[in-house]
Amino acid sequence: MARAGRPPLHSLGPVRARAAYELGAGVLEVPKAELARVEDLCIPARDGALLPARLYAAQARKAVAGPGLPLLLYLHGGGFTVGSVQTHDVLCRELSRLSGCMVVSLDYRLAPEHRFPTASHDAWDALVWLSQHAEELGAAGARLAVGGDSAGGTLAAVNAILARDAGLPLALQLLIYPGCTAHQDTESHRRFGHGLVLESEAIDWFFGNYVPSPAEREDWRFAPLLAPDVDGVAPAWVGLAECDPLVDEGVLYADKLRAAGVPVDLEIYRGVTHEFIKMGRAIPEARQAHADAARALREAFGLPDPALESDPAEAQQGAGAKAAAA
Repeated sequence: MARAGRPPLHSLGPVRARAAYELGAGVLEVPKAELARVEDLCIPARDGALLPARLYAAQARKAVAGPGLPLLLYLHGGGFTVGSVQTHDVLCRELSRLSGCMVVSLDYRLAPEHRFPTASHDAWDALVWLSQHAEELGAAGARLAVGGDSAGGTLAAVNAILARDAGLPLALQLLIYPGCTAHQDTESHRRFGHGLVLESEAIDWFFGNYVPSPAEREDWRFAPLLAPDVDGVAPAWVGLAECDPLVDEGVLYADKLRAAGVPVDLEIYRGVTHEFIKMGRAIPEARQAHADAARALREAFGLPDPALESDPAEAQQGAGAKAAAA
């Protein structure tokens, strides 16, 4: 990335930054998986806006028996300012392919054109709409999860709290290096805020676009660590990068959930940076994180491993080899 010599996103302004992020989003990704279903749709927001979204499913609709596939609402990262369904297309394909569940990726509205709490409202409106219209999509409205990375992880954590309050059951919250604090003042922000993909100046720019007032930064819908309580929220899978300004707040949020009695599976991937999960062509930890997140989804939904279904003999042989090595 340094050799490419591209200007930092925060120096470009929102429109050019989005174009630059989209241009580079797939460079280090794993090959794009071909799935049985990839469909674009629109989801209405509370103010009448239609939010673009994309549905991914590894099975054709006619091949799904019973009540429909479990569904993950996925919320992309990008500091509430950049990112889109397109920038996270490969990741969502991998989550659907490896887990066997349906994934719906949302284009929530971005700052600074749409400041806090618009993104949070859009994410919640999408989850409610999906719960009500799941059958029309070939999904099971009673088998839902929410997930996201970075800013999308923040939105997913907030959705899990709102779902608890609304009595909407969720099987899992899938949080990939989520932002959780009101102020970027942890030790990991000081230690990893320069030279490791996500720079302190970029974080200031992103959040300045989205939450310009001090009062908004203290709102738990921006900083889930400030939520009054998280008792009874959905079980969590939390995937963090060791060399990431956000790693400390991710650990703190996992601790907050555990202290409230929420089951938490916490994975810290050693030696990698923020954004690593989208670098699977170069970083094996990204591919491991894909597999771990998919396993968490399968376990939450009670789904079989697609690898076992596609080639049971090969999967059994691989499991035996792994056990022997252990």
